[in-house]
Amino acid sequence: MIKVGDSASITKSFNDEDVRKFAEISGDKNPVHLDDDYAAQTQFKQRLVHGILAAGLISAVLGTELPGEGSIYLSQSINFRAPVFIGDTVTATATVIKVREGKPIITLETVCKNQDDVVVIEGEAVLLVAK
Repeated sequence: MIKVGDSASITKSFNDEDVRKFAEISGDKNPVHLDDDYAAQTQFKQRLVHGILAAGLISAVLGTELPGEGSIYLSQSINFRAPVFIGDTVTATATVIKVREGKPIITLETVCKNQDDVVVIEGEAVLLVAK
């Protein structure tokens, strides 16, 4: 039985290959993600991991850990708070903040932090829990 306060996390380090594969799959070939020289001229001074790629860790937590297999997204808000750089290690954590009475629907706080404990992404997810 899922209850308020239940929590789960997944951690991943992002590398050059991850970013290049995501760019190929998604079609997002923005040079800030792929070109060192271009990225060096930006305010970030180095290449960034695609924000949506990093946010994908949230989906991984929800689909494999909490609530787990068979759960279906109803909504997800995403607020990008800080950049994720190639080589960063990101931990996505989902924590149940509401369980709808009489329906298999839960709301979770979703937070991604880097290896320095900086919040890089935060938001909220609503899921239909598989029976």
